Amino acid sequence: MNRAIDFFLGSTMRWLLLGLAIVFPLVTSSEYHIYVMALAFIWAIAVYGMNIITGYCGQLNLAHGGFFAIGAYVVAILTVDHGWPFWPAFLAAGLFGAVFGFFVGIVSLRLKEHYFAIFTLCVGYIIYLMIDKWEALTHGSLGIINIAPPEGFGLIDFTQTVPFYYLVLAFLALAIWLSRRISESLLGRTFRAIRISDDLAQSLGINLMRNKILAFVISTVYAALAGGLYAGVVRFIGPEEANFIHTFDMIAYLLVGGIGTLMGPLLGTLIITWLTQAVQSLEEYRMIVFGPMLVLLVIFFPRGLVGSFLGWRGRRLARQAPRAARQAKVDTADDDGVETQGARNNA
Repeated sequence: MNRAIDFFLGSTMRWLLLGLAIVFPLVTSSEYHIYVMALAFIWAIAVYGMNIITGYCGQLNLAHGGFFAIGAYVVAILTVDHGWPFWPAFLAAGLFGAVFGFFVGIVSLRLKEHYFAIFTLCVGYIIYLMIDKWEALTHGSLGIINIAPPEGFGLIDFTQTVPFYYLVLAFLALAIWLSRRISESLLGRTFRAIRISDDLAQSLGINLMRNKILAFVISTVYAALAGGLYAGVVRFIGPEEANFIHTFDMIAYLLVGGIGTLMGPLLGTLIITWLTQAVQSLEEYRMIVFGPMLVLLVIFFPRGLVGSFLGWRGRRLARQAPRAARQAKVDTADDDGVETQGARNNA
């Protein structure tokens, strides 16, 4: 039943959001709004990575923002300091995110629950310090400017906002598709078994460490590639990109949308991004409005918007199922009565 509900919600919402995203640049006259939406899509890609390790596998990774910054800095360093084109540097960012995530995962995933979260928080802070202090490699607090944008191979100019918007939209669609494939596969069910209980998963013959590391690596690749796209559109990055605040922002996106759901990361990111833009004019007072709004969302939708909707649909179908079963019995009894009466008449 839950799979049918998730498919209903996912398929309908995916096509609706995809259609809206495609026509968005055509119906808005503000290039700034298109730029903000492209940035929201980039953050959503990173949040989908967090959803795999935290939502599916149940491991709270507080270094996720650090891996986002690693991807951005790999693209920046290779394109600015070594003259690489964007696309090879972008692939290198994903590869470096996977390798670094593998070694961090080997160490950190030996810990459980809040010990794992605290360890990854320390890893995120170490990444920030390395970026800030290793001036010979990262340029330190000065940051890196003039990062190369994606090449359009002579066909498209990705330095323009609208073409880059559609490029990011394509990567987001790919990220959602891969996340859906993982969720519906045996691997996704394995991740969810680990989330429920390590002992239960181990009793089913699941290799805990191997699957946790795999989920961790997939999530870090998502984050690093999102960081690479971010560097390509912003074209300037500094140590603040590795600030742990970005990790907590992504956690907020995930909680508002619905942790462990397919469309929750996207909806949560879009809602918070545009709420932030709506109260931007309040400047330093915007958190007075924005904070209580988030608190109300968490209170009334504790499973997130998508998770709460799925729960509501599940309870509704559960109430309808006995009613439908009783109606089916009545219909069967009526049919049996008609058949019996007809047999008597023939006799």
